[in-house]
Amino acid sequence: MKNSIVIRDQINNFNKKIEVSGDKSISIRWVLFSSIANGVSKAKNLLNSEDVHAALKAIKVLGIKYKLKKNICEIYGKGIKGYKYKKNLTINAENSGTLGRLLLGLLINTTEPIKLIGDKSLSKRDFRRISDPLSKFGAKFKLNNNKHLPLTIFGNPSLKGVNYEEKKGSAQCKSSVIFGAMRAKGHTFVKAKKSRNHTELLCKYLGLPITIQQKNKHDEIRIGEVKNLKPLNYNIPGDISSAAFFIALTVLTNDSQLTIKKVNINPSRIGIITILKKMGIKITFKNLRFYRGERIADLKVKSPKIIKSINCPTKLNSSAIDEFLIIFIIAAKANGISYFRNLSELNQKESPRLSWGKYILNEMGIKTVATKNSIKIYGNPDLKIDKKIVIKNYLKDHRVFMTSVIAALSFGGKWIIHDKDSIKTSFPNFLNILDQIKNLNNEKKKKYT
Repeated sequence: MKNSIVIRDQINNFNKKIEVSGDKSISIRWVLFSSIANGVSKAKNLLNSEDVHAALKAIKVLGIKYKLKKNICEIYGKGIKGYKYKKNLTINAENSGTLGRLLLGLLINTTEPIKLIGDKSLSKRDFRRISDPLSKFGAKFKLNNNKHLPLTIFGNPSLKGVNYEEKKGSAQCKSSVIFGAMRAKGHTFVKAKKSRNHTELLCKYLGLPITIQQKNKHDEIRIGEVKNLKPLNYNIPGDISSAAFFIALTVLTNDSQLTIKKVNINPSRIGIITILKKMGIKITFKNLRFYRGERIADLKVKSPKIIKSINCPTKLNSSAIDEFLIIFIIAAKANGISYFRNLSELNQKESPRLSWGKYILNEMGIKTVATKNSIKIYGNPDLKIDKKIVIKNYLKDHRVFMTSVIAALSFGGKWIIHDKDSIKTSFPNFLNILDQIKNLNNEKKKKYT
């Protein structure tokens, strides 16, 4: 049980201020952009997690040096053509879909075959959604079972711009094509369903040849070949996906309020805020400011007396895709039936999250009706759990772990949650911040192991 935790006690009401770790999406993108910049790039508050460490190790394999001390990092970029493509290179993306998929866009001009591998979870995810559009540039791929890792990329030094339509709302697919376009002659045109736009904002801040037209349901992006990138210094804001768990804990704990400082509230990432406001929850932004094209604010959350059910608009799916598990847990306490549709992308994550959401809710005693891409949740405002619940074998999906912890603290029961180390991929400080909120005495801390 060394890699498990046992939770027996519900949390008491609280009024706290916290900060969460640096944004993972921006941290990984900063590493990749800095690796092809000319000169030294420096980041503060870089997320100190396994996914980001995997990105740093990947660029090191490609001949790029870096220095990392706590959450401050320097990368010594060698320019857009600075990667060294040695023979028999293998790059391990470990658990990071963001790293594995985005990096391929930067490798499409490799002069040597490069093998990309990942852990058990990443090796189950679909990489053909990346190899198909990148093949249009002139690169070739060999995938396991024509879809999965390990894969081998065979680059092409004579790349040409392409036209690409991204229909799934996947920021990873869109970003990978944008990275590929940087190495291609001419222009690339991308018509992309709405998704997070950190890559585009970084391109604009760096002055790269990119134009973006925002339509109602999609963006039209035009990007040309990149000759030079200036160094990218960045003070990385807090991650809204990490903040989401503490937002949920506040919502589910009576007479509580919480302020989360310095959080990235990029409009493409705050679907959870819009959804929760529709459910009657008061969330306000304080000290709003802009940085490198991103919006930063302090979030103030108060627990509501009643949580309303929701028929969730599907247009919010892409901007809340990483938060739906914890949204489901909030819906468990709603007054009425909540309905979430068109969520097949949830099963393209580290684990089949839609299935795990249903499983956790059913274990809690919540009735659900689910299909392959939708779920109805029959909320119970008076829900209290008085049984043992065991959560394990979830492919070490960090969000399944953290969602289970919040559910345990919010509704009671005895929870045994395995694979505690799963949080090292995205949010190693999660349990420490929980302890800041809980203020447990020494006796109770022994129960929280």
